[in-house]
Amino acid sequence: MNFFTRAKAAVAATTIAVALAGTGAASAETTVVVGYQQIVGPFVSAIADGSFDKAVAADGYKIDWRQFASAGDISVALASGNVAVGVIGSTGATASVTRGVDAQLFWILDNIGKSEALIARNGSGIEKPEDLKGKKVAVPFVSTSHFHLLIALEKVWKINPRDLTILNMTPPQIVAAWERGDIDAAYVWPPALSKIEKTGKEITNSAEVGKASVPTFDAIMVDRTFGKDNPKFMADFTKVLAKAYADFKANGANWTVDSPEVKGIVKMIGGQPQDIIDASKLLEYPTVQEQVSKEWLGGGAESGAVRAFAASADFLNAQKQIDTVLPDYAPFVNSSFAEEAAKN
Repeated sequence: MNFFTRAKAAVAATTIAVALAGTGAASAETTVVVGYQQIVGPFVSAIADGSFDKAVAADGYKIDWRQFASAGDISVALASGNVAVGVIGSTGATASVTRGVDAQLFWILDNIGKSEALIARNGSGIEKPEDLKGKKVAVPFVSTSHFHLLIALEKVWKINPRDLTILNMTPPQIVAAWERGDIDAAYVWPPALSKIEKTGKEITNSAEVGKASVPTFDAIMVDRTFGKDNPKFMADFTKVLAKAYADFKANGANWTVDSPEVKGIVKMIGGQPQDIIDASKLLEYPTVQEQVSKEWLGGGAESGAVRAFAASADFLNAQKQIDTVLPDYAPFVNSSFAEEAAKN
């Protein structure tokens, strides 16, 4: 999997130094860089409609939104301090904190499930898992898709990953390579997934692989020092998340191609409106009450997030992608911001 070997030049080109407040107080010019990815859901729609910007502006903050092409890029940006808050999948988050990134998970963006899948391109000759041998399979490294691809190969299908060529590509690169016919299959998420599955066949998805291992999820991480020193920002930010997720639970099933939420997501990450709607139906979006439960962030060492970190770390260590497994991942999961938001 080669986690954390890609300190790409793109990171330097797409991030700026964060004006982190050295104390809890923030000036009118305090700018916070928040990194996000091409992920469908209420988080991105709340970015698009300005909800986050309005909420934090009252306390003197300005958000500099930066879209990253992959989890690997955000991992490097978090490690370098160029991003204070960033979106990253559960596997990438595990690798990050194990490697020494002092960040905390404070919100589960989504339970991935069927929204990540391995698709074989029509004409590739791949009809079943065994046919993957000798083929070119693309996946974004340092991602939950990468994690489940290797889990499926080794644990479910008993296929040596070395029997195929696994290529490290961002979602946009996957779509381009797919259209050129340069790859035979890809494991990825929407909107790239929505595009390639139109001319391909699903071999498996992360709901199926998760049943045989551990579920994967997308999450938001915050630099520990920033979170501690900027409680007002974190409170404002998490309250917007809580409201956006409550609104989705109440109205998400009724989203149409003309819904402002759908148009907002398209504006932020691209794709077609109907693809955004279809993708949202494949994901589960935990409400703030579910966030603070033992299933996800609550419960300390027994929380679902901590257990997922531990299981992911064991796998990464076995794959020699991290040198060690931490004795306790609980310090890297912070439920306090969600708990405070749940009170309102």
